[in-house]
Amino acid sequence: MVERLDVDVAIVGGGTAACAAAVALRGHGLTVAVLEKRRCGAGASGVNFGGVRQQGRDLRELPLARRSRTLWDGLSALLGEDVEFEVSGHIKLARSEADLADLEAYRLAAQEYGLELTMLGANAVHAELPWLGEKVLGASLSPTDGQANPRVVGPAYARLARRLGAEIREFTPVTGAVATGRGFEIEAQGLTVTARHLINAAGAGGGLLATAFGETVPVTPLSPNMLVTEPLPYFISRSIGVCGGDVYIRQTRRGNAIFGGGHGWQDVELGFGRPTAEQSLDGMRRTLQLVPSLAQANVIRTWSGFDGQMPDHIPVIGPSATTPGLIHAFGFSGHGFQLGPVIGLILAELVTDGRTPSPIEPFAITRFRDMPTATSAEAAHTEH
Repeated sequence: MVERLDVDVAIVGGGTAACAAAVALRGHGLTVAVLEKRRCGAGASGVNFGGVRQQGRDLRELPLARRSRTLWDGLSALLGEDVEFEVSGHIKLARSEADLADLEAYRLAAQEYGLELTMLGANAVHAELPWLGEKVLGASLSPTDGQANPRVVGPAYARLARRLGAEIREFTPVTGAVATGRGFEIEAQGLTVTARHLINAAGAGGGLLATAFGETVPVTPLSPNMLVTEPLPYFISRSIGVCGGDVYIRQTRRGNAIFGGGHGWQDVELGFGRPTAEQSLDGMRRTLQLVPSLAQANVIRTWSGFDGQMPDHIPVIGPSATTPGLIHAFGFSGHGFQLGPVIGLILAELVTDGRTPSPIEPFAITRFRDMPTATSAEAAHTEH
């Protein structure tokens, strides 16, 4: 027998943004169902680096990142769980004069959005971080940025949403969705949901759900190649990235050094990613150029995941251009973790008020409207 559920808002996807939206919508008294094909927070929200950074983002994302940063300070209190958020600052390293020029240009541009960055010369950055390799010529510091545990944040939001009365349905893949005269009907495994509003927060599958409503977008899979060491004496006091993005590293409270770079193997049909030995070894070599003292550390685990990437590397956020009541939030291109809390608020604002104070115009799905549309058969056989 198929279970039937009627709610105000159905959310496809169970990542941080989706579950944050459920929390915010319950705060407005709306009934909510979250439909996640695996476990909440186990997709892109849970397999990323864990950087809570504003620095280095596309400038169009900075207003959202700035608003989201204010939420992170109180996130553990809101969720009732420690998400291990720490204001470690984020340093972006330069390995060439061209890198230094790029960092200075970004610093000036970021000032227009209220983000203050500090340039560090070679002497200054090596004085603060004496374990850095000699290839580092300077850096840009964002002192208010930090890090958190991505494996905790999404599930904590899901648990709070459930405590507030949201229907959280895990292991419930969506097999179809259509607009009706009263909203939407969503078919899932053993479940039919009717809803007045539909939020597409399906991650890498978001483009396929959008296609079902006549909005084709060029989402491609993205699988980060990540590694973590055994616990080490604490010494990496900053969250670290580099110009070019091919290395990033941070150290947890327990002493584990988390680092990555490169991309894993992907099974697009299953929505599954795994690390590769070649990319992992290459990531180790690049990391050792920055932090030579990690040479004797043991790597105890590698992993990957599955995210959706847009060709312009910024997400789709905002109302559907074809279907009233449908709102999109997907394609975060590997840097949606920091934005998750504010995306949840924005989605709730769009549902309850029809607008948001955050500038989301650059993320409109209409920027891809001239692309060819997939066939209805392709859309009908997609699981999100």
